[in-house]
Amino acid sequence: MKTLLCDCNRTMTLDAPALSRALAKTPGASTDGLDTVHSLLCRREAPAFQRAAKATGASGDELLVACTQESRLFLELNDATEGTASVQERPIRFVNIRETGGWSRDGAGATPKLAALIAAAQLPPPAPVATVGYSSAGRVLVLGSGERAERAAAMLDDKLDVTLLVGGGAIAQQHGRAVHTGRLVRLAGWLGAFEAEWEHTNPIDLEVCTRCNACIAACPEGAIDFGYQVDLAKCSSHRDCVRVCDAAGAIDFQRAPQQVDERFDLVLDLNDTPALGMHQPPQGYFHARDDAALVPAVLKLRELTGSFQKPKFFNYQQRLCAHSRNEQIGCTACIEVCSAQAIRSDASLKGKSLGRKGQGGAQGTAYIGGGIVVEPHLCVGCGACSTVCPSGAMGFAYPGTVDQGKRLRTLVQAYTQAGGRDAALLLHSEGAGAALVDALGRATRSDKALRGVPARVLPVAVWHTASIGIDLWLSAIAQGASQVWVLLTDEEAPSYRQALAEQMAVAQAILTGLGYAGTHLRLIEAGDAATLDAALRAAPAATVARPAAFAVQADKRATLDLAIEHLLAVAPAPADELPLPAAGAPFGTLQVDAARCTLCLSCVGACPEAALADNPERPQLKFIEKNCVQCGLCATTCPEDAITLQPRLWLADGGKARKSARVLHEAQPFACVKCGKPFGTLRAIENMIEKLSGHAAFQGAAAERLKMCSDCRVVDMYSNPNEVRITDL
Repeated sequence: MKTLLCDCNRTMTLDAPALSRALAKTPGASTDGLDTVHSLLCRREAPAFQRAAKATGASGDELLVACTQESRLFLELNDATEGTASVQERPIRFVNIRETGGWSRDGAGATPKLAALIAAAQLPPPAPVATVGYSSAGRVLVLGSGERAERAAAMLDDKLDVTLLVGGGAIAQQHGRAVHTGRLVRLAGWLGAFEAEWEHTNPIDLEVCTRCNACIAACPEGAIDFGYQVDLAKCSSHRDCVRVCDAAGAIDFQRAPQQVDERFDLVLDLNDTPALGMHQPPQGYFHARDDAALVPAVLKLRELTGSFQKPKFFNYQQRLCAHSRNEQIGCTACIEVCSAQAIRSDASLKGKSLGRKGQGGAQGTAYIGGGIVVEPHLCVGCGACSTVCPSGAMGFAYPGTVDQGKRLRTLVQAYTQAGGRDAALLLHSEGAGAALVDALGRATRSDKALRGVPARVLPVAVWHTASIGIDLWLSAIAQGASQVWVLLTDEEAPSYRQALAEQMAVAQAILTGLGYAGTHLRLIEAGDAATLDAALRAAPAATVARPAAFAVQADKRATLDLAIEHLLAVAPAPADELPLPAAGAPFGTLQVDAARCTLCLSCVGACPEAALADNPERPQLKFIEKNCVQCGLCATTCPEDAITLQPRLWLADGGKARKSARVLHEAQPFACVKCGKPFGTLRAIENMIEKLSGHAAFQGAAAERLKMCSDCRVVDMYSNPNEVRITDL
């Protein structure tokens, strides 16, 4: 890959030889083109870009331009240059090294950071993901008062098929479009598939009404206006309106309430309170409370006809899901955090087969139904579900953790090998977060009180800040980063902020418990450049003595194990047990109340992660702590309420103890009174005898059989001469 550098009219210090030496040490990075630093690549030196575009087009190599401001110009220049390949044949990439580093007060010492940013930009693109399709014919439902709805409809009806559902106010005299009145009962769906249901209870039927205005003139109370609906609070039953509308028959005070259910492709909601109140409404729904929001909404709606696609942002593996077993509810983290309400429980299907191919499973594998259901058309790709999922059943796919982990590792590795120290990864969104980082870089040029993005801070643009969680955070620390910061703007829903804070508290508890000094993980809430500038000046935290060499895995728990093993191996103060916050903890043990537990083993059957097991030889409850995700299904299922969750990270014996099965509870077996064979626990049999002691069917010999194993019980029934047989009846 060839890289073109530009110091933007000599406003940045770019050390080309140092960058080349740094990238030469980074596996997979290319130094091609780094021997030259341009100053006006977008203007006087544009021919240099054209030559590079022609050369890379001929060789099939990709081209990287270290400038994002003029990306549009460079793409147009590529298309206009004879002999160049199209961007479909030979992609052109862009990386920002100006606002993210070169325009900082630390710009002269930012060579390790710039090398890291270039190395990450040179990585192969992430693996492609599946897509989700939408189809819209342009049928739009406008909700609101008559006047505003009519005005919005006038902006749309030359491109879209407009239907109005008004809740009062005057409507147009002309029958130019479908107009309904009533109370909205239900609205659900997404772009191309909205379902709206409303109830009409007014005596005037607008579909029959000719808008002749005779009823308005006839009504002595003024109960009818140009909205053509009767204000029943004013009406005193003169029924003059019915008389003058006799020919049309649009007014009927005896008409039963009408339920109307229709489908639409788009919805424009002009009411003060949105019909869909989630933080992230579905595509195709726009809420415009005032005129300032109306125009942008109308402009977007006018373009939403045809077929559309978006990435399928998630991967769900039902076999790993700890949400439910046997209609008992365990983990609900993803359902609670989703701001789009795209995830719902499907616990009622537990125990019913989904056939030979389960959701998320491989062909030929049978899984049990239930768990959760994610509606891909509602999912907007925040990734918070994968961040809070303790088992790894829910994974973010845009990009996946393997690609994202490789990117973070490349940044830290290239930065360190170029001589950088105490790297801090600043995760920010590609939208408002990137704009704020750019604003800080720009403001630093004119405001001497600002320092800009420090040389040790590596900005990382991601689709959504909630999509990266504890597995990637701890992996980055284990691989040599000093800190991981997440920049929050007004884009993030409150539920995401809480989830990120809880996960960071867990990760920080692990690092602090192992003796790593300082604050490694932090949420940065900033709305302007000055606030961000101050937050980025925080002191570094302790780093690992030896960076880890592992690669992030697709399996979340596997990645966490690798990160924790390395952090423990080089820990300043290793510990056997680390208490963790209860909220969001993916690790822990179980406390079993021996006085209550009867070893019925219901918890073993309920555990979705194989953390609990029985012993075929003895009445024992065994536990593998490494597998426990603290979902709580065991505690929910236990009929005796004998199980309590205890969040912690157990690292005894160098972390090996948590991987081995240990006995949580065992009991004395009950021996058959006939043959002496153990067939249950003493406590369980005694409880059963006590509960059935007053039952008529378990008296005398029948009560004694409760103390026998299954074989002896059958033999006793058939050999007892006093037993009543069916032939005796």
